[in-house]
Amino acid sequence: MAKKGKKEPEPKPVEKFPPVTVPPAAVSPAQDPQGQKRINKKTYWDELRKLQIELVKLQEWIRFKGLKVVVIFEGRDAAGKGGAIKRITESLNPRVCRVVALPTATEREKTQWYFQRYVANLPAGGEMVLFDRSWYNRAGVERVMGFCTDDEYSEFLRSVPEFERMLVRSGIILIKYWFSVSDKEQEKRFQARINDPTKRWKLSPMDLQSRSKWVEYSRAKDEMFAHTDIKQAPWYVVNADNKMCARLNCITHLLSMIPYADLTPEPMELPPRQHEQGYVRPPITDQTFVPELFKMDTGNGDNEL
Repeated sequence: MAKKGKKEPEPKPVEKFPPVTVPPAAVSPAQDPQGQKRINKKTYWDELRKLQIELVKLQEWIRFKGLKVVVIFEGRDAAGKGGAIKRITESLNPRVCRVVALPTATEREKTQWYFQRYVANLPAGGEMVLFDRSWYNRAGVERVMGFCTDDEYSEFLRSVPEFERMLVRSGIILIKYWFSVSDKEQEKRFQARINDPTKRWKLSPMDLQSRSKWVEYSRAKDEMFAHTDIKQAPWYVVNADNKMCARLNCITHLLSMIPYADLTPEPMELPPRQHEQGYVRPPITDQTFVPELFKMDTGNGDNEL
């Protein structure tokens, strides 16, 4: 709360963050005729850094204005949803931007209104929630794998458009992304997970079964889009065959969806350290330290992350 007699600083309006493209008048050899900017690994990290700075600005605007933002990430297994979410959140305050990835419904939750456990995770004012899969489980895996009845599926398709319109009317900004990946690329990523012990946990028996039901999932996705691609909350498809491009394209689009102003705090001056003033530190031998099995080689001067 501002102190009495002091006014809140007025934010300086800025334009929406522009797409990561070069103006037509300055086309470079790295840009094709469609205006798409070609990237490599180095330029990817440079562009990602720029976008993450803008995400921090967006975060501060959401908090300042008390906005309620929901972003849904759906798509086939191994389409890159989790990687995109990680790049969005890694520079943000988890108290403002949080990820919701719900496990399988409990027996109790299965008796509730279908949307109930998702409603409990919707944002309050000044928050942004990223759903790593969402209520659309019913239109995808539950439909294809037979985890819901035909009546439950039909009721979902009838209910979800009005449910989302209700969210929008309540003041929630609802943005839905579908990450699209090709058959060949999905197989490549599945195989990479099998070969990498740090990623093997990402594969489940359900993921493997999805390979044998590729066409059924395609039909389910088409039916879902036909019923839920509504004007108030349309689907935005992200071409995810290249992870780096998918992340940059998705973040750029997300930034363009919410007008925001730059509320970056002014640089602060670090105060001097407090003097000892008679404080005596206990003997270091009284403390239990983690064994130092690693020591930094300071000879090359590279001792910072």
